[in-house]
Amino acid sequence: QVRLVESGGGLVQPGGSLRLSCIASGFTFNNSIMSWYRQPPGKKREFVATLGRLGSSTNYADSVKGRFTISRDNVKNMVYLQMNSLKPEDTAKYYCNARGEDGIWGQGTQVTVSS
Repeated sequence: QVRLVESGGGLVQPGGSLRLSCIASGFTFNNSIMSWYRQPPGKKREFVATLGRLGSSTNYADSVKGRFTISRDNVKNMVYLQMNSLKPEDTAKYYCNARGEDGIWGQGTQVTVSS
């Protein structure tokens, strides 16, 4: 069964950090470009970060550059999103994605940044 399962979301104060994890199964993970997207309340889903198959090629949304880091472990079939210096505007449901917007999606994990 093709699956992506996210975890690690929660409530954090502004300036804090969270690490999201996503475990993949049912497809060839190490041959897949992996990404994170998010959907803020009342808004459309937006791109956050993407990572190439070998983990050396990355791209980030301007709003998260310098604060978020995407990484992967091709042995564990995991992709991560380290989020530092969180802001209230980072509040959103975060989704793991494989192979682009027409590819595979997880169910999402909620991140709330609030004091």
